[in-house]
Amino acid sequence: MATKKALISGITGQDGSYLTELLLEKNYDVFGIVRVKSKFDAERIEYFKKTPSALSRLHLIYGDLTDSEFIKKTIKEIQPDEFYNLGAQSSIKESFNSPEYTCDSAGMGTLHCLEAIRIHSPRTRFYQASSSEMFGKVTETPQKETTPFNPRSPYACAKVFGYWITKNYREAFHIFASNGILFNHDSPRRGENFVTRKITLAAARIKHGLQDKLYLGNLDAKRDWGYAKEYVEAMWMLLQQKEPDDFVIATGETHSVQEFLESAFSYAGLDWKKYVEIDSNNFRPTEVDMVMGDASKAKRVLGWEPKTTFKELVKIMVDADMRLIEAEAQDKKK
Repeated sequence: MATKKALISGITGQDGSYLTELLLEKNYDVFGIVRVKSKFDAERIEYFKKTPSALSRLHLIYGDLTDSEFIKKTIKEIQPDEFYNLGAQSSIKESFNSPEYTCDSAGMGTLHCLEAIRIHSPRTRFYQASSSEMFGKVTETPQKETTPFNPRSPYACAKVFGYWITKNYREAFHIFASNGILFNHDSPRRGENFVTRKITLAAARIKHGLQDKLYLGNLDAKRDWGYAKEYVEAMWMLLQQKEPDDFVIATGETHSVQEFLESAFSYAGLDWKKYVEIDSNNFRPTEVDMVMGDASKAKRVLGWEPKTTFKELVKIMVDADMRLIEAEAQDKKK
């Protein structure tokens, strides 16, 4: 049987790196779209450095989701069996500062991918990275596949468009196109601009005397946090089904930012109240107060369910950042 080909946009991100590992382990040839301005993070490709055979099956293509001609050319040449659309400007805060680019990448970028598939590779199976942010100011708890969307940021609005255009192309053109509505998922590879990683890095730096204060925003916001490495498995499962469909991927638990903060600092042996200050600049213009997903459909149909608990996730992230900061501190002493 011929080796499967997968195309991933956003391959340099947290999810893209874990998904790449998973697909290479399953003997895929992986093609990754990298923004020209994006720096390929060395930490996220350690796995490939250690396995030259895997690296030989990884192919990077430089371009942008906002460039429809580039996307069409890429799809036409590669003819991927599967396309995972993970790329976008994904910072909620930044989406208020750069709403047009956010909507171009997260919204219109999705349309560019689907249109390229429709014209040049209609057999390609398409995964759209939808987000719990689409639920926004929630109308019911927990949120499931039938819960109405009520977005509260330009990023969330763009993701709602991406969700619906994916569903529309599935129904209108019979493309195998599925939405994974993933709730918050984190890991040691999470970007440093996200609150969870900001917290675990600060705990490590404070512990090693490299940082004095941590400035945060809304500590009361509640999220459904899972482990990114497990969530990419659900992405792959979605595209192995007989029929395309949409699935919520979540833990079914909700925890506040303050709970995450307390757990991380306590695990590091620190009293967070001595180091944390509230900065109004870190508040969003419109806040999502609470999300909690119901992934019972994913468990029933895909056989997927989360394995890592909230506290285990916090420990995984703190341990990783402790090792990272210890290495940095040792380098400075040399």
